[in-house]
Amino acid sequence: MTIGIARRHFIAGLGATAAWPLAAPARGAESWPSRPVTIICPFSAGLSTDILTRLVASDLGDHLGQNFIVENRPGANGNIGAEAAARAQPDGYTLLVATVGPLVNNKFMYKNMGFDPDRDFAPIVLLAYSPLIIVGSPKIPPTNFKELISYAKTHPGRLNAGSVGIGSQAQIMVELINKLAGISIGHVPYRITNEELPDLIAGDLQIGVQYIPTFVPAVQSGMIRGLAVTSLKRLPNLPNVPTVDESGLPGFEATGWAALLAPAGTPHAIIDSINTTVNTYLTSAAGKQQLDKIWMTPMGGTPDQLKAYLASENAKWGPIVKQAGIKLE
Repeated sequence: MTIGIARRHFIAGLGATAAWPLAAPARGAESWPSRPVTIICPFSAGLSTDILTRLVASDLGDHLGQNFIVENRPGANGNIGAEAAARAQPDGYTLLVATVGPLVNNKFMYKNMGFDPDRDFAPIVLLAYSPLIIVGSPKIPPTNFKELISYAKTHPGRLNAGSVGIGSQAQIMVELINKLAGISIGHVPYRITNEELPDLIAGDLQIGVQYIPTFVPAVQSGMIRGLAVTSLKRLPNLPNVPTVDESGLPGFEATGWAALLAPAGTPHAIIDSINTTVNTYLTSAAGKQQLDKIWMTPMGGTPDQLKAYLASENAKWGPIVKQAGIKLE
């Protein structure tokens, strides 16, 4: 069983280009972009998705000759910002950077979202991905993921995992691990990830699950234990932290990703211009270096590839969310 991203499909067909063509205007119409463009990030400033959005916005501004302004609209697992983007005019002056939450998982948990992620957006490009890390408190016996599974089986009800909230990808991944391993790790939602660390150190929380940048310094310093990463290969900066794949769940891979989209109906010429520019950034040495600093791997590809990828993510995560029975208002 494989849970993850088929990155090969996004690498094929990519080609660096030295030109960034602007969208061709209709006769008598102004060229795009003739004024600042807003990129809505549906998460708080300072998080990895926000940092990625700002890197992409800066490069777009440098090459398309206008300011690309990041507007943070957090809330409801990304739904608030995504709804604002869905309702914007499809003129190329409002874009959205979104993740698996508002684009895939949320529709299986929320009765009403105010937008349809499958119909209200025009795909532009898949930006980057990052694995998650499972960490443990130093107050519990397990020192790696294999020991964690054994401990959970012999001590049911003793372990709780913290995440950034109900319905987060981290919670959904814990539910998947419970199903595959036959265990019952509980869930404790936190408002922000940084609130988890003191509880993990003290032992009030036994497990934390989050994207890689969140807990790396604490793992490297020894304050908490790195139990596993959800990539198929170990990470260079965490060589002693095993993968879930090698720790009892073969083929397991779960990663977070971010994609760039526009309101449905945005002119194809504008979408193509943005896609070309972003792909050039993602394949550049500078782009790879910048993303590496935030523990992300560039992806890229065509709008059609992103559309197909979103369909595959729906098919993969939808049944898991439904089985977990997570419902949000």
